[in-house]
Amino acid sequence: MSAKKLTTKTTSLKGEIQVPGDKSISHRAVMFGSIADGVTKVQNFLPGEDCLSTISCFRKLGVEILQDGSHVTVIGKGTEGLKGTEQILDVGNSGTTIRLLMGILAGLPFESRLEGDASIAKRPMTRVTAPLTEMGADISGKNGGEYTPLIVKGNKLKGITYELPVASAQVKSAVLLAGLQADGITSVIEPVKTRDHTERMIRQFGGEVDRNGDIISVKGGQKLMAASITVPGDISSAAFFLAAGAVVPGSDILLKNVGLNPTRTGIIDVLTSMGADITIAQYGDRASEPAGDITIKYSELRGTTIEGEMIPRLIDEIPVIAMLATQAEGRTVIKDAAELKVKETNRIDTVVNELNKLGAKIEATEDGMIIEGKVNLHGGTVSAHGDHRIGMMLSIAALLCESDVTLEESESVAVSYPGFFDVLYSLA
Repeated sequence: MSAKKLTTKTTSLKGEIQVPGDKSISHRAVMFGSIADGVTKVQNFLPGEDCLSTISCFRKLGVEILQDGSHVTVIGKGTEGLKGTEQILDVGNSGTTIRLLMGILAGLPFESRLEGDASIAKRPMTRVTAPLTEMGADISGKNGGEYTPLIVKGNKLKGITYELPVASAQVKSAVLLAGLQADGITSVIEPVKTRDHTERMIRQFGGEVDRNGDIISVKGGQKLMAASITVPGDISSAAFFLAAGAVVPGSDILLKNVGLNPTRTGIIDVLTSMGADITIAQYGDRASEPAGDITIKYSELRGTTIEGEMIPRLIDEIPVIAMLATQAEGRTVIKDAAELKVKETNRIDTVVNELNKLGAKIEATEDGMIIEGKVNLHGGTVSAHGDHRIGMMLSIAALLCESDVTLEESESVAVSYPGFFDVLYSLA
């Protein structure tokens, strides 16, 4: 585990950057390319550790995948082209990989073993294994299939109507991927709309998916065809620079080609509600995923309340929003975010504990946090706890600190943003 001395008390951040490709879309591009017929080319793929785990798993399943940095070519042979393996499908730290992959494996005529790192071993899998079992898959694992390692024995699947107990794009996607192989129609009912990259990608690969209100449905037996995918920049990665630009005095940052899928732009809405100086120039309809350029400048921020249907649109950005709130006048309240407890870490407790070490005034609640601002942050030793988003959030917080900050487990940032520190300090 490595510790890194972070840059502190920065006077301004200025410049133009392009954040890496969207992690969620990069995962899905490889998965859909693997189960489609033909050659799929992916541009601006995110070569972070999580997405490389997805590539590794599908290579073990017999898919030829060529990768050159951010350019990936997937030679797909349809789901029937996937082959069983005695090798362990190691998903590393990636919850997206394991949960969506289970949906694909559920309908295939072989047995697979899935494992991940220590963080994955603590994350609940019953939310995925339950609907897949209802569809006919045979899934077993630790504590009745609640935790890894998991054994997936694919079977002939039947379509179901499944109401999500919690808003989760990963669970929705796993069920839809299984539904593409099932007899009949598979429908997922969402309590709140979640990111829709899977639905968009089904269409981009020539499939059909219907949405009627909060019900998303696919017909089984569909054949997908290869596509060309250009991955926009990841708004979850951009969020750290948006936060930095908003709170470091004198800052003016232009972020190019950022994904602007409306199911993911909650961070922009929150910044706007807090009074941030933010401007968006959206591109025309260039692909299935909207994108554009974002300019963020320093401004005085005010506290806000974040709750309800907003939460799924910014669930990954809540750590950095909590940091933002420490620099906003008044109180910020985050509610309805209990899902944070089952991320790479318990992000409610981890955010509260680590920011409080730097002088923040944050209190954990059952489903969120209460943050008092505006406070002056001092230095200290903090830890990412193996969580990439915690590591990046603390690096932004350090820019405001009066004295030295040391970040332990800084290597975790590479999960989603290789080169993050170089880009950040190039703006200083």
